Amino acid sequence: MSRPFYIAGTVLLFLALVLSFLSSISLPYLSALDFARVKFKSGISGGLDKSHTLSQVRWGIWGPCIYDGNNHRTCVHTGHGYPISVFTLEGQIVTVGASWTRGLAIHPVATAAVAVAFGFAVSKLEHGPMIASLTSFFAALMLLIAFAIDIALFAFVHHQIGKLDHVDGNVNAGSAFWMTFVSLIFVLLAACTVCFGRRKESGNDAYPMFTKSSSGGGFLSRFRRN
Repeated sequence: MSRPFYIAGTVLLFLALVLSFLSSISLPYLSALDFARVKFKSGISGGLDKSHTLSQVRWGIWGPCIYDGNNHRTCVHTGHGYPISVFTLEGQIVTVGASWTRGLAIHPVATAAVAVAFGFAVSKLEHGPMIASLTSFFAALMLLIAFAIDIALFAFVHHQIGKLDHVDGNVNAGSAFWMTFVSLIFVLLAACTVCFGRRKESGNDAYPMFTKSSSGGGFLSRFRRN
């Protein structure tokens, strides 16, 4: 394979692997790496129960992080698939159910797929680059599914918070959301780079029958006059 394409594809896969790995750790282990977050100004309680006064809620893969009125953080390890409810002083309640957070567990699967693609890219196997290209496209598919789940969660949180009357809630995509998106772009670029590099390499002798062999044979030599 052409060395510049090989290096570029490998670097992109490595960067995608790092970003995807960090987003897979997520909350509650890394409180800054959430997929969706909502900030409130006042008049809100909830979380896993009614015992918290909320100023902010963040959704991660393995649990949520809840910020109280004094901005003190409480992160809970619930495992994937957990509900979060929000209550207003007027008695309104909205819930983001476990079905909307359970799908986030696909992120470690996507990370494993990226790791496999990167492993083949740096291997010394004869067909390593070709396998790396194929596994990169598979990893991109996994990341695309994961990102679609992230979008669904963000959209549903935005929809649920919008139901609350007289509540100033600002819903934003978290850092892990954007890291997944960047990982997807990097893996797609890596897959295309590796694939294009292989085609460029093979294009030099794509039609060996029309070229002269070392003995001067070649396919067209059969029609030459002696």
